[in-house]
Amino acid sequence: MIRHIVFFSAKRSDDIEAIRDGLQALGTIPHSTVFEVALNSKVDPYGNDIDIVVYAEFPDEAALAAYKAHPTYAETTARVRPMRELRFSADVKAV
Repeated sequence: MIRHIVFFSAKRSDDIEAIRDGLQALGTIPHSTVFEVALNSKVDPYGNDIDIVVYAEFPDEAALAAYKAHPTYAETTARVRPMRELRFSADVKAV
């Protein structure tokens, strides 16, 4: 299993909901077994730069690659990219 975790910050706080709504479209791509988009609760005492987190699980690397190759992924990226400041991504193989 692959855990796909992506962190986003918005350029403007007014765009956080629009970014979250846009990222929800990724959940319609059929390759993940778990898919969530959540707002950061921002309770960390050391840093709260991240606004939104995408968390998804994929059975294997092929499923993750198919997800990233799906047209909805490209459409969502084009829609969200102008509104975001930071984007950090990690793909972690479960042990």
